[in-house]
Amino acid sequence: MIDFQPNRARGAGPTLVEQLVAAILRAIEEQVLRPGMSLPSVREFARQYGVSTFTVASAYSRLVSLGWLAARPGAGYRVASPDAPARRGEALSWEPPRLNAGWLLSDIFADHSIPIKSGCGWLPGEWLNEEGLHVALRHMGRVPAMRIANYGHPYGYAPLRETIAASLSAQGMEVDVSQVLLTQGVTHGLDMVIRTLLRPGDTVVVEQPAYANLLQMLRLAGLRVVAVPRTVDGLDCEALERVAAQHRPRALFINTVLQNPSGASIGMANAFRILQAAERHGLWVIEDDISRELAPGVTPMLAALDGGHRVVYLGGYSKVISPSVRVGYVVAHRDLVRDIARTKMAVGLTSPEIMERIVHQVIREGRYRAHIARTRERLAQAHGVVAEQMRQHGFEIHGRPQGGLFLWAKVSGAWRERGANGLAELALKDGIWLAPGSYFEADEADTPWVRFNVAYSEAPALWRFMRNAGAA
Repeated sequence: MIDFQPNRARGAGPTLVEQLVAAILRAIEEQVLRPGMSLPSVREFARQYGVSTFTVASAYSRLVSLGWLAARPGAGYRVASPDAPARRGEALSWEPPRLNAGWLLSDIFADHSIPIKSGCGWLPGEWLNEEGLHVALRHMGRVPAMRIANYGHPYGYAPLRETIAASLSAQGMEVDVSQVLLTQGVTHGLDMVIRTLLRPGDTVVVEQPAYANLLQMLRLAGLRVVAVPRTVDGLDCEALERVAAQHRPRALFINTVLQNPSGASIGMANAFRILQAAERHGLWVIEDDISRELAPGVTPMLAALDGGHRVVYLGGYSKVISPSVRVGYVVAHRDLVRDIARTKMAVGLTSPEIMERIVHQVIREGRYRAHIARTRERLAQAHGVVAEQMRQHGFEIHGRPQGGLFLWAKVSGAWRERGANGLAELALKDGIWLAPGSYFEADEADTPWVRFNVAYSEAPALWRFMRNAGAA
């Protein structure tokens, strides 16, 4: 019925999702698919054409948002009625959302209408460990209902906590299971740590640039935020010393490995200097280590070097299992973990044990390490392709991490002086989502820097836009 021949060659052009969207649009144009006709279910289509269910679901969702398909609970997907757009050209003339902080922090995660998501922070659906998730979900279907009928333990599902403690111990961080608290992702963990350790009016140090959601959380908590530059090798420790002496901050928030947004990782010498400064100035160090499993080679872990004294360590699984699997963890001194658990129970009760059991099953199922290795390889290939595009188009890259999701690059042309906010607004009208530097600045200043997710940045349309917009 649908002429779809997936091209999986690296760097060959459109993603599988884009190829599938185009194939369904052709079938509608040629009246192979007519208004009211049903499409195969997501699982059936994936099986028939040899692609992942994530790819099919993403393509169907995009076509629903463009008005070509209609979705009804229990009835699957059908071709939209004749009063929907009747020609392919009309489907692309959607109104882009308004680019602002509210859209970034909420609506964007449900917005499937944007074809090229260079600014997003997650892996493409077709890269995820689909088979591992299916095995875990089938396993959950065999768990007696009475085992998951209650709230669960305040610290989270014990077998997963034991697995996390063993994994961290193998990396040189001696951890007892009583020091591990499960959360609904790293962002939730950061919120719990902020609520427990800090009070409105306290001063904290962040990196420049820094994780966008962290900056929003710190503002909501009424904290005074001071930024210290992040270099290719790590944090600017001379600037940290000056800031600590002048402002007497209570905590330092740092993204040690494959930093969001710069993609850089700290070196060993830099790690020791950070910990020495923290000891001199009495700082808590909040180490966000969400991307460690994507890192090529060995990189320092502040919590392992610190021995559980001043460092609060956070990790999670949204980058490697699935963004929708909201499971993270906090590791710290057992007394502090007890306090954070009280905060967790006060504001949200326990974290979902069902999700925690799924993550535990994915990890122990057997394909997890192979999936991580394959993902690292694909990201390394994407880094090579995107970095070469940036070189050809005159972009300045902040280091060359060769791993992880992100490249941090400065645009050229007139936008270097004007800043990237206007460029992002213009790109959105062309169906391209960019993440301008202002998202990651403590003072929200417009800058010429842009965060690129390499897994979404190989599309030729992205680079045509850059040339036409004068950013290259």
